[in-house]
Amino acid sequence: MALFNGTFDAIVLNLSKGNKEKLREIFDEIHPYDQAQILMELSAEHRRLLADFLTDEEMAEIIQELSIEQQKLIIDELGIERYSKIIVEMPSDDAADLLGDLDEDRLNQVLDLMGDKEEADLRELMEYPENTAGGLMTTEYIVLPEDFTADEAIKKLRQLAPDAETVYYLYVIDSEGRLRGVLSLRDLIIASPETKIHDIMYERVVSVPIDMDQEEVAKLIDKYDFLAVPVVDKQQKLVGIITVDDAMDVLAEEASEDIAKLGGIGGGDPGVLDINVKAIDAAKRRIPWLALLLCIGIFSGNIIAQFEDTLDKVVVLAFFIPVIAGMAGNTGTQSLAVVVRGLATGQFAGSNTLKLIKREAGVGLIIGTTNGILISLIAALWQRNIILGFIIGLALWITLIVATLAGTIIPLIMARLKIDPAVASGPFITTINDILGLTIYFTVATAFMKYLL
Repeated sequence: MALFNGTFDAIVLNLSKGNKEKLREIFDEIHPYDQAQILMELSAEHRRLLADFLTDEEMAEIIQELSIEQQKLIIDELGIERYSKIIVEMPSDDAADLLGDLDEDRLNQVLDLMGDKEEADLRELMEYPENTAGGLMTTEYIVLPEDFTADEAIKKLRQLAPDAETVYYLYVIDSEGRLRGVLSLRDLIIASPETKIHDIMYERVVSVPIDMDQEEVAKLIDKYDFLAVPVVDKQQKLVGIITVDDAMDVLAEEASEDIAKLGGIGGGDPGVLDINVKAIDAAKRRIPWLALLLCIGIFSGNIIAQFEDTLDKVVVLAFFIPVIAGMAGNTGTQSLAVVVRGLATGQFAGSNTLKLIKREAGVGLIIGTTNGILISLIAALWQRNIILGFIIGLALWITLIVATLAGTIIPLIMARLKIDPAVASGPFITTINDILGLTIYFTVATAFMKYLL
């Protein structure tokens, strides 16, 4: 808010004085996102005054920039009747998402105050599963009959454009509502007035089924650099479109989910990264993972117990346990992050999988050799024992190669088994590689014990 302190103070002053003309002059120069931030910084009284001053359409633009919790606060302050008018002005997909978070009583109160068409459209959108194309799409788009001329299409566009979410793509349908083609605004403008739409439309339309997972839809939009993609039902009838801004929101949410899973702090709920989540709720999401990892980690202690004789004879080996375990976990987590992100973006598929494994094996070999030589020199000089340095270096060399491959192969196997690879989280890989690292370390040390003694 530092950049808007002067603007904020001016808005408060003019709200208090009721100077609507000056307030309009100030407010119209601010982007809707900044308007939303200023709105939430105002006191409840000033928020009410500002909401009374703004039109329903202006409030709809602002509310779209708020979090769900903030939107609910605004609902309580404005009242159901005003809120229902604002909802009608919002894009249908955003309105459906917001209404889906209301309790049943409040939802019915809002919908009952709307017109029959708006209510029917929103109820239909809310029936689709949240994480599908149907749950993500909007019904505000422009369709044209295929027998229209370019001149007729432009006249129709002028009528429909104010209510459409995007006008850059115009979708062409037949008499039964089936998707026949798509036309860019540019092609329509440069076409001669008498040209038929079906002569200039692009017939090979990339569309998505209504039940496609939203992440797959987002990847498709990203892959083809679309501004929007049409959604069709089983009869190939056009039922909605998904715009690029909504697709980017999905990719951001999915990235947040993967980060949460990689950190072992959730099963995919983006709320784990929400600052508004209470400490007790955040802890509940993490405890099961940590409890599981605690049980697995006990094996690390058991490994050390199995090699107790080796440690008793050469106590100095204990000095390097944190190095071996830590490096194993670190390199495994690095490979895991690369693989999970690659799988999420579709980079590692088919023949690329084998290429990835070969590359990561090479990475492990280089990392292992470099760090193995380094720790050998450090251990030999520190403990003045060349044999000890060789053993520590050899153990770390093998450990880093194995740990890198584990961080690569485990998520690939999980993906092949249709399990979300992000659940092979950082802490999980770290714990597994701790066990592998300690086993390799003490096995190598025991094998060379006679030289150490």
